[in-house]
Amino acid sequence: MFETALLYVHILAGSTALLAAVIPVVTKKGGTHHVRAGRVYALAMTIVFVTALPLAILGDDIFLLIIAFFSFYLVFAGWRFARNNSGKPLWVDWTAVSVMAVIGLSMWIYGAIIGLSGDSQWVVLVVFGSIAVTLSVADAQYHRNWSESAAQRIQRHLTNMLAGTIATITAVAVVNLDFEPAWITWIAPTVFITPLIVWWNVRLTRLRMQRT
Repeated sequence: MFETALLYVHILAGSTALLAAVIPVVTKKGGTHHVRAGRVYALAMTIVFVTALPLAILGDDIFLLIIAFFSFYLVFAGWRFARNNSGKPLWVDWTAVSVMAVIGLSMWIYGAIIGLSGDSQWVVLVVFGSIAVTLSVADAQYHRNWSESAAQRIQRHLTNMLAGTIATITAVAVVNLDFEPAWITWIAPTVFITPLIVWWNVRLTRLRMQRT
């Protein structure tokens, strides 16, 4: 009963996060609707993370446990970049970046282990592990060379939040779609949406350089 209740809460929170994620994308950045929907999204994803942990432990699911930490970092870091107006990193920011880096390395290691056993999900772990390491390095570089520039801080905010949105869409796709091999469903949202994040970052970087 406890596990079933957790699962229902987990699904409800995930559905709420998916709906809330649409609003910040289509509304004015920094506007009232953007901020309020972002708060709902962050809260819903936090609930997803909190419920995923016991579900993973009860189900002895290492894959779900790693993915839970990976997804939550994206939202947490995105939220911190939005809330930390000074731009100066605190211990919690460095802790989060360190955990993300460890998660990325863990994905590579676990991916190698299950890959040797013939499990095709190693593809997912290698790809997500690469994303985890890349984002942790990028965020760490920002923290090390932090500035009061709102443009750079918001750029990190948007990158992490959009990556978190990919994680949310991926979770919904995995639950509702059935493709073989299974890793296709896991990777597809990343393949299609990541170019948007790259384009967004290039655009913001060019705008920032034009203003300096």
